[in-house]
Amino acid sequence: QVQLVESGGGLVQPGGSLRLSCVASGLTSGAYAMGWFRQAPGKEREFVAAINRIGSSTYYADSVKGRLTISRDNAKNTGYLQMISLKPEDTAVYYCAAARGFGVWVYAQTNSYAYWGQGTQVTVSS
Repeated sequence: QVQLVESGGGLVQPGGSLRLSCVASGLTSGAYAMGWFRQAPGKEREFVAAINRIGSSTYYADSVKGRLTISRDNAKNTGYLQMISLKPEDTAVYYCAAARGFGVWVYAQTNSYAYWGQGTQVTVSS
């Protein structure tokens, strides 16, 4: 019933931009926190950004601060990750995730998220 679907990935040159979207279904709008994670080939899945239920608080990995912006539109049950000034090291599969609206939310911990999307590929290359 619960489903998260990412879109917006693709191939861009260094310095380019992309906006990823994550449409949630089966979840009550405003009742869950959301995070974005990424996984590069041969590496562990890492935290990118997170946003609380109503969008009043955001959190970022140091490596993406100032370049990536997380947001959400609860009326559309959609989360976004706006990416600018992309670097080759940003290349990865990007996943959105949703955390239940109860319990402890450790925003950078994968285990804190109950639902995950299928991922969307972002490739930054010249």
